[in-house]
Amino acid sequence: MSLIESYGGTGGGMATSQPARIGALLGLDAPTQLDDVGLAARVAEGLLPASADALGRFVGMPFVLGSLIPEATLRRARKGSKPLSRQMSERLYEVSRVIDAAGLSFHGDGEAMTRFLERPHALLGGRSPLDMAQSSSAGADAVMNLIRRADAGVAL
Repeated sequence: MSLIESYGGTGGGMATSQPARIGALLGLDAPTQLDDVGLAARVAEGLLPASADALGRFVGMPFVLGSLIPEATLRRARKGSKPLSRQMSERLYEVSRVIDAAGLSFHGDGEAMTRFLERPHALLGGRSPLDMAQSSSAGADAVMNLIRRADAGVAL
């Protein structure tokens, strides 16, 4: 079962805390032991390039490379065995948090999640939720607010 399918609750192995789920999306070690403070510290220290690879498995590496992290930057970090900058780490985090919220909202229905995340949305100025989330933390907040309104039953 994929991580996305586990949001549906059928596998019983889904982490219950948001930091643990986001940690799993980012491929962090021992994500189930993460709390809000621990995840914040990991992002502030700089995520490893492997986190970009882990997120790329969910949204596609072409989206991660260029849109979130310049290919040359990721290559340098890998070559030097260095963490990504705080800015690059925060971009990965913001997109992961949107994917996590969509996973919960769509109960692990990967097809519905993909449609939502990749299609332009009128309430996001015609941009797709993934594009909006990667643009800035304010963009990710706009997508999160959209998902919250949908979960609350507000007509979109």
